[in-house]
Amino acid sequence: MTAEKPATRSGESAAPSGEPPAADAADPAADAAAVAARIAEGYAFTGPALDLGAVLQGATAYPEAQVRVPLAVLNRHGLVAGATGTGKTKTLQLIAEQLSAQGVPVFLADIKGDVSGISAPGTPGDRVSGRAAEVGQEWRPVGCPTEFYALGGQGTGIPVRATVTSFGPLLLAKVLDLNETQEASLGLVFHYADRKGWELDDLKDLAGVITFLTSPEGKEELKGIGGLSAATAGVILRSLTLLENEGAGAFFGLPELDTAELLRLAPDGRGVVSVLELPAVQDRPRLFSTFLMWLLADLYQELPEVGDLDRPKLVFFFDEAHLLFKGASKAFLEAITQTVRLIRSKGVGIFFVTQTPKDVPADVLAQLGNRVQHALRAFTPEDAKALKATVSTFPRSTYDLAETLTQLGTGEAVVTVLSEKGAPTPVAATRLRAPQSLMGPVEEAALRAAVDASPLNARYREAVDRESAYEKLAARAAAAAVPSEPSASEVPASEAPAPEAPVERRGSGGQGEEGGLLGSLLNSPALKSFARSAGTQLGREISRSIFGTSKRRR
Repeated sequence: MTAEKPATRSGESAAPSGEPPAADAADPAADAAAVAARIAEGYAFTGPALDLGAVLQGATAYPEAQVRVPLAVLNRHGLVAGATGTGKTKTLQLIAEQLSAQGVPVFLADIKGDVSGISAPGTPGDRVSGRAAEVGQEWRPVGCPTEFYALGGQGTGIPVRATVTSFGPLLLAKVLDLNETQEASLGLVFHYADRKGWELDDLKDLAGVITFLTSPEGKEELKGIGGLSAATAGVILRSLTLLENEGAGAFFGLPELDTAELLRLAPDGRGVVSVLELPAVQDRPRLFSTFLMWLLADLYQELPEVGDLDRPKLVFFFDEAHLLFKGASKAFLEAITQTVRLIRSKGVGIFFVTQTPKDVPADVLAQLGNRVQHALRAFTPEDAKALKATVSTFPRSTYDLAETLTQLGTGEAVVTVLSEKGAPTPVAATRLRAPQSLMGPVEEAALRAAVDASPLNARYREAVDRESAYEKLAARAAAAAVPSEPSASEVPASEAPAPEAPVERRGSGGQGEEGGLLGSLLNSPALKSFARSAGTQLGREISRSIFGTSKRRR
């Protein structure tokens, strides 16, 4: 800000044009540098920290004024937000590679397929060297130790699967887009299967139990704990069929990923970066966002309480976070909030990545202590409303945030984090550093080679179909049906049933002439026979978490 020129006293004349300004005249550049230095004082941490970039005043970055975030507070979670094309993905990459270098494992969801470059050294160039000079960065090309995963093996990566049992009713209800009543009924089905000791490995196991519970004998067994209406069961079964027809059945089954794999260190002590490749399933956003929540819930179940550490055990980046919360039931949102609140003491930090803070519910947003807000656009009244809401979530600052957030360029952001004492740092407009790994995808051949060379690939590559609920139901039905059926010679020809017409079944998931798993199940004579028999086997009930996920390990 430029000071007004002081008025001259009576009888004095102003300095002739061309003479140097008076000694007390304001110097805008000096003022801006002083402001940048004062802001940087709030980021002068003594412990290990990540370097984000340099304080920005106007269009000028001040490399001596560094913006940093302490490692110790990354388990207090964070938010990376901004409009499309503002540099959110590169910010994730910048933070992730520094975490890896400091011995912290990282999980990244790669929605668009452009994060795989974190495994390879970056490419030098004028733009990179120019950015490094502007922000005081000593840039050198380096890649990170990386494992690549793919949901159900769809895409290039180690297959990630989960059993229906461990996935739990709340998460599955979100995938199936069930309402709260249907969600409660699905929870009843899981409770019954847990109590009976019937493993729900895949979708046909779940469909088998639902079919049994709608039979007269099944309804009788449910009398003490509630009931499952035929209409609700039909909705759930149709939703399961649709899910399978979309190819999502491959995500449920064995071998199930042990989430401890995400906590590994490389032999040189760097944290392994786990990249979940999602381009092959990006047309099913509800599924992959819910699957990410399953990973978090499973980590919460398995990790011990550790309190506050000098560095987190894992930092988890949850991309396209708005998909997780959109249309979620009250129970689901409560479970997310509680998981986010409590997983901090397990040493896990979560960064939600989305376009605006309003995409995240207020109770969850309140848990996010570290903020990197990229540019927002205000082209419409709705955009202007979102901008105003975003500004209101920041601490007071010397910036006009409404103006600053609309004028930031690509690779620039407004930052505030928690200090080592847990207090918010001053708001800092920041020109971010350039990632040192490749800013773009690696070639498919290199990606495939990395997956083939991983020791995890042999462990998880091939799907396993063990004897679980569906097989147990069918076996018992067959055993119960044998003694009750008279031989063919004892049945008069006039009473013999007419042969059933063949049923045309649609193929699903590459299963050829056998048709979809659910189609085969619902037309199975063995299962229909079992549905007419009573079963009162008492099994071990599974202990479930606040998210409904199972504690039973593989």
